[in-house]
Amino acid sequence: MRRLLAYLGQAVLCCASYFIVVAGSASAENPKPIVIAHRGASGYLPEHTEGAKVLAIAQGADYVEQDVVLTKDKVPVQLHDIHLDQVTNVATVFPDRKREDGKYYAIDFTWEELQKLTVHERYGSRPFPNSRRFPGGFGQKIMRLEDEIRLVQGLNQTLGLNVGIYVELKGPAFHLKETGEPMGDVVVEVLKKFGYDSKDSLCYIQCFEAEELQRLKKENCPLKLVQLMGGLPKGASDVTAVMKELAVYADGVGPAIPALVTTSDGGEVKSSGFVEAAHAAGLQVHPYTIRADQLPPWAKNIEQLHDVLFDELKVDGAFTDFPDLTRAAVNR
Repeated sequence: MRRLLAYLGQAVLCCASYFIVVAGSASAENPKPIVIAHRGASGYLPEHTEGAKVLAIAQGADYVEQDVVLTKDKVPVQLHDIHLDQVTNVATVFPDRKREDGKYYAIDFTWEELQKLTVHERYGSRPFPNSRRFPGGFGQKIMRLEDEIRLVQGLNQTLGLNVGIYVELKGPAFHLKETGEPMGDVVVEVLKKFGYDSKDSLCYIQCFEAEELQRLKKENCPLKLVQLMGGLPKGASDVTAVMKELAVYADGVGPAIPALVTTSDGGEVKSSGFVEAAHAAGLQVHPYTIRADQLPPWAKNIEQLHDVLFDELKVDGAFTDFPDLTRAAVNR
């Protein structure tokens, strides 16, 4: 573990000067799209681990993402799901702690108990035989949100960077039912503790559940809010009207990439009008997720995917499992 982190630290130092030069070349009037490391450099190391986040920063990410759930004692921790099964050895360490549905829920464990688990690559995360994703685990632990903030801010100070954090609230309605308290409030308090307290902060809060974002807006949350969505709501056909509604409470929208384009029978890729409508409503657009080993059907390679997103659609940023590849595309 120490040797791995030492290696990653050297990688950060080697890449830092490159990152500072190329990432700082955009003007205020014409900013470059931001590179958002999806769960860290999750194309190379297990998601939401310390190693994945350090590597993402080394590879030039502008922001690193934190999926957050709560523990039994209301500690915000980094997990993509409210369950522990897919990415930890919980079934081995706590075989009798699953619920009736057979799943292990993070909310049923204290932070102290979660520290006994180790994290491994997500089951089924290697979609194709030629995927080069990390083959397993190597003893890394679940991280608290505050652990990662200290890591990011420490590397910013040490290396002279300005990497931000991009927090997703996972299952607010579930957590409200379990704890009786809005999870957004718990997370915002942690963020404020570390200086993320205004629209100018290098911090976004994103969520699929509109009700939680609307509540945060009503409660005067000072941070940028992003509505995640697979595409337009069911039954909606007027993309302009939808974006105007979102702009009442959100600063940006995070759509799935397929929602942004249409393809003809001949394979021609065109804008669906989603990005244009969002921009007209004053919303930033940060689609998810760029994966070199799991491309959209219309993309021949990751270069074409980057070209469509950044050159043709002109999105404001994108989530990527491969920060180095997307960084290079943004800076070319």
